[in-house]
Amino acid sequence: MTRDQLYDIAASWFQSQDWEPFPFQKQTWKAFLQGKHGLLNAPTGSGKTYALWFPIVLNYIKKNPEYKKKHKKGLKAIWITPLRALSHEIKQSAEQVATDLGTQMTVAIRSGDTSTKERARQKKQMPDLLITTPESLQLLLATKGYDKIFKNCSAIVVDEWHELLGTKRGVQMELGLSRLRTISKNLRIWGISATIGNLEQARQVLLGPSSQALEKSIMIKANLKKKITVKSIIPKEMETFPWRGHLGIRLLEDVVPIINASKTTLLFTNTRSQCEIWFQKILEKHPEYAGEIAMHHGSINKETRVWVENAIRNESLKAVVCTSSLDLGVDFAPVETVVQIGGPKGIARFLQRAGRSGHRPGKESVIYFLPTHAIELVEASALQQAVKQRAVEDRMPYLNSYDVLLQYLTTLAISDGFYPEEIYQEIKQTFCYQAVSEDQWQWLLNFLVMGSQSLQSYDEYKKVEVEEDGKFKVNNRGVAMRHRFQIGTIVGDANLTVRYQKGGYIGTIEEYFISKLKAGDVFTFAGRNLEFLRIKEMQVHVRNSSKKTNKVPAWGGGRMTLSAQMSKLLREELYTVSLDKKDQSKEIKSLLPMFNQQRFESIVPRPDEFLIETFKTRDGYHHLFYPFEGRFVHEAMGSLLGYRISLLSPITFSLAFNDYGFELLSDKEIDIQQVIDNNLFSTEFMLDDLQKSLNSTEMARRKFRDIAVISGMVFTGYPDKGVKMKHLQSSSQLLFNVFRDYENDNLLYQQAFTETFEHQLEEGRLRISLERIATQEIVWKSCSKPTPFSFPLITDRMSREKLSSEKLADRIKRMAAILTKK
Repeated sequence: MTRDQLYDIAASWFQSQDWEPFPFQKQTWKAFLQGKHGLLNAPTGSGKTYALWFPIVLNYIKKNPEYKKKHKKGLKAIWITPLRALSHEIKQSAEQVATDLGTQMTVAIRSGDTSTKERARQKKQMPDLLITTPESLQLLLATKGYDKIFKNCSAIVVDEWHELLGTKRGVQMELGLSRLRTISKNLRIWGISATIGNLEQARQVLLGPSSQALEKSIMIKANLKKKITVKSIIPKEMETFPWRGHLGIRLLEDVVPIINASKTTLLFTNTRSQCEIWFQKILEKHPEYAGEIAMHHGSINKETRVWVENAIRNESLKAVVCTSSLDLGVDFAPVETVVQIGGPKGIARFLQRAGRSGHRPGKESVIYFLPTHAIELVEASALQQAVKQRAVEDRMPYLNSYDVLLQYLTTLAISDGFYPEEIYQEIKQTFCYQAVSEDQWQWLLNFLVMGSQSLQSYDEYKKVEVEEDGKFKVNNRGVAMRHRFQIGTIVGDANLTVRYQKGGYIGTIEEYFISKLKAGDVFTFAGRNLEFLRIKEMQVHVRNSSKKTNKVPAWGGGRMTLSAQMSKLLREELYTVSLDKKDQSKEIKSLLPMFNQQRFESIVPRPDEFLIETFKTRDGYHHLFYPFEGRFVHEAMGSLLGYRISLLSPITFSLAFNDYGFELLSDKEIDIQQVIDNNLFSTEFMLDDLQKSLNSTEMARRKFRDIAVISGMVFTGYPDKGVKMKHLQSSSQLLFNVFRDYENDNLLYQQAFTETFEHQLEEGRLRISLERIATQEIVWKSCSKPTPFSFPLITDRMSREKLSSEKLADRIKRMAAILTKK
């Protein structure tokens, strides 16, 4: 069958749906059928699935002319998705095309939600298309004879590549692809990415910077004009002294007309706790929504999540309060409206969420922005600019993640074993490990066999044996079983399952939240008020309660920071305050009362100014700095500056920081002129001072816990018999101390420090920020009382320190009332 005939089959199918294939879809079909690899960049809701699933089916038809009568079983393509919620949509689309074109191709899902029975069926007979996650792909590589499974696989598609890039799951993916390239000689590798700045680098990471695949690849961009409209919900009464979280719920009644005017509305929150609170408050104020509103986040059980996804599709729900669990390309045609609650911190995340509305080619996406405090309206204005400028963040890939590599090598060793020379050549082709030297490689191999230099006398770290022919193999069943349970790179707090005492499964909660509860305490979870009864074998037993409560679980991952691109746009919007009103956005105009109050005590900085404020309250001397660079950079900069000030004269501080600035609070005053004169914002000796200032060893120790788990040094436990977090912590701390004292050239120990500086403290961004401050005029304002800019920082610190027994909200309201009196 000629290529034109194959294209005709695809075109006819599109015609039968009353659709017209986009140029980018045709371009992808052509490139794929020519045997090319590639990266497809297209916005959410533009038909990316059809762009790559069609050529996979057409390629099968081309190779099997009698495809309608005969079917050659076996795995032909793998579709990787970072989120389980996406799997069902991809499966439905793929099955429809396979059936409509008269093929007998089968489609199946394999993820953490797949039943044991279904996995056993797949083991006997793989589907033609397997939709899976990076973790499940690694589990397949841990299967004996895995090369037979993948031998005839002609394609692997990595969906939402921008979500995996810059994470250890992305590194896992790089390693999996390096193995599959060797096993399957005709494999085509394709990535799909919606929103990303460094597209060219994304292609290099996907295909390997020096691989033949990169040379034989193509970048395809969908030139689709997607209209995105951002509508800010501006409070009728603007607060002069903003504070976190307070404004959000106050605007609940402004959301109700939006919900009523749409068939279905998605309300996106940044954290699961916020999701629970909003769901609870909406039902509390509007009980008429009972049965018409639902909640969706990653800790709720699978049945509920699937029910919610289906209910959105068939329009039986009016609204869903959700987190990033519904961010990505789930094909929800009926969603008319999206509401973003609080600053999304990143442009890509915001555009992704906006794309859930009007999720069809050519349709306008409408997203409402609801601020949780007044300054977030500056973020809303910045997001308007991001949409106009089509600005998107880069995703920075990991380098030399030794923990992920050790996990991967153990995976290969428990299946068929591996020969180091062969695997070394493969991993050198990946972006992450392109610079791994022979010496480092030898160290990693020794670690697998002996458990590093300082652990040689402990048998539990000797996992891999070297056989006579030089093959590295795990022959111990216990080691293999423990490893299979721990494959993956997402390491959070220990999760406990939440069940009714009679057995019904509700979801998962992190151990540290439950550890604070005592029997009889009531908390809100999955939209229900639950009474805590007991913990038994890693299970939290509960029963329904009619009592009211304000206890809501907090999950890790709540500390998001502004991206570099978002920070830049935020500063640019803030600088428009000094322009004529005609050149200002409506969000900036609405904040005029706050900016006037800010100017009354201090200034609103211009592009060439860096603001420092000082004042005294009953808590002590406050020194505030406003780089507007995101909380991670401010944490590092605050520690660095505090350390440098203490070298001038002995002083102790407590540090508070948010996305706009940081505060050094002390019991005595700092001479800010001395800070300016001594050039304390210099980048000179920055890394050295940062290590001394931050207790970087303590931060690296926390980072090392994850590294120890991923590399397999610490075992997290079997299902329902997990290891308690404090035991995990103490095991990893013990190892950390051993390496610090006896083996500080240990690659995993060094990796903990590298990741602390590069990923947690964003050392590169810190340097750029300090260089920018060096070009600005430092304006120091000695104020008589707190300013609007300082207020979120002060109240945030108060909420963490719980300074007094009086109700925090009442105290903050009283403070704001006093400050508003001139």
